[in-house]
Amino acid sequence: MSTPQFIDLPPGVRRADLDLSYGPVAALRALPVSGGPELAPAVLVHGFTGSKEDFIALLQSLAQAGREVVAIDLPGTYESPGPESLSTAPGVRRPDYRLPSLGAVVAEVLDQVGDGGPVHLLGHSFGGLVAREAALVEMAPLASLTLMCSGPGALSGPGADNASGLIAAVSMNPTPERLRELWERRFHEVARARTDLPEIHDFLRERLLSSSPVGLMHMAEELVAAPDRVDELARLEAPMLVLYGENDDAWPLAEQDRMAERLGARRLVVPGAGHSPNVEAPETTASALTKFWNEVESVGRR
Repeated sequence: MSTPQFIDLPPGVRRADLDLSYGPVAALRALPVSGGPELAPAVLVHGFTGSKEDFIALLQSLAQAGREVVAIDLPGTYESPGPESLSTAPGVRRPDYRLPSLGAVVAEVLDQVGDGGPVHLLGHSFGGLVAREAALVEMAPLASLTLMCSGPGALSGPGADNASGLIAAVSMNPTPERLRELWERRFHEVARARTDLPEIHDFLRERLLSSSPVGLMHMAEELVAAPDRVDELARLEAPMLVLYGENDDAWPLAEQDRMAERLGARRLVVPGAGHSPNVEAPETTASALTKFWNEVESVGRR
């Protein structure tokens, strides 16, 4: 559970909805406070049980470099309605919560944000697994791909145990009432341990209870069963970055290092950060991303 330190929108950041073929996706859109966006835009995808607000501390800094930056809620997460709650037009395939389907949604976001041009894509944790699926969709031209605190395939260890526990807890009764019970029995104490700010605690509760219980269950299933698709991803021509906090405790650091080697990607370790450098070291992370994106675009203009 990524825990933002604040939820008030910085200058230049606004709440918006992206109208996709199957329905709306909630987003935070950031633009430079002064001047227009002259550089390629970026799209940010959150991790499991997270949301667009996980990136709120990055958005202003990233946008001030001269680009539009869009953080989204995946379908069924917080303010993005789940596909089971939407009626789709005839001939439009309603997405599910499996990785290929979520990747197709993100690919459509890339196409809309970039207006057909290349876009920088970043996925955090589970969002990295989604981002790689989007990268493999031919309709999504990429300026670059960043996998932040993510891995080559299924999560293992304590994180996988937690995800499996959620699957077991929700599968027999995937309802909002069940999520409310889980908040009181489990997530409430986790949230208390992470923040003593009442407004953040209330936000974490609202985020969980607003999300689709079916979606959380299926995303957890994908998280613990995702195949290794690094070799396929390595065949793409887009520049790639593997970034993680030095104290990341999700995918093993050696596993992320090997993934970077297999991808031919740059590797960057954020000092003092854990699994959420976007929250724990936002200025360092924003500076590293801006440097990477600017270098990529500079090479592309030669």
